[in-house]
Amino acid sequence: MASRVARPVTAFSEDPSGKDQKRIVDERHLSFIRSLPSIISGAGPCEACHIRYGDPLYRKKSTGKAQKPDDAWAVPMTPEEHRAQHAMSEVQFWNMHRIDPLAVARDLYAHTGDREAAVKIIANARKTK
Repeated sequence: MASRVARPVTAFSEDPSGKDQKRIVDERHLSFIRSLPSIISGAGPCEACHIRYGDPLYRKKSTGKAQKPDDAWAVPMTPEEHRAQHAMSEVQFWNMHRIDPLAVARDLYAHTGDREAAVKIIANARKTK
C-alpha cells in the first residue's frame, strides 16, 4: 500500500516572478533608443527593436508572437535592419552580425538618458563585427 506525503497547499504554487508579472513598459527608454545610431550600421533614424529570444545567462525569458518583451530589451536599428531581423531566425540574425544584443540592451537600459555612454556601448558592440 502506497503512503501519501502531506504537503501544504502552497507547495506547488506559482512563482510570483513568472508569467503573471507585468512587463516593463518604459516609453522614455524607447524614445531614447530611437534617438541613437543603429547597432548594426551606425545609421539612423532608428526604431526601438525588442529582442524576443530568451537566454538564461541574462535571465531573459522568450516571448511568443502575441507577447512583447520588456522595453528594457530593446536596441536601435534602422527600419530596414529591423525588418531583416524579423525575416529570419532572430538568433541567426544576431550571430550573423556577431553582436550580443542582450548585453547591449542590458547596458543601454542601465545608461538610459546618457547619450555619450550609449553611443560608446553601440560603438563597442559594432567593433566585434
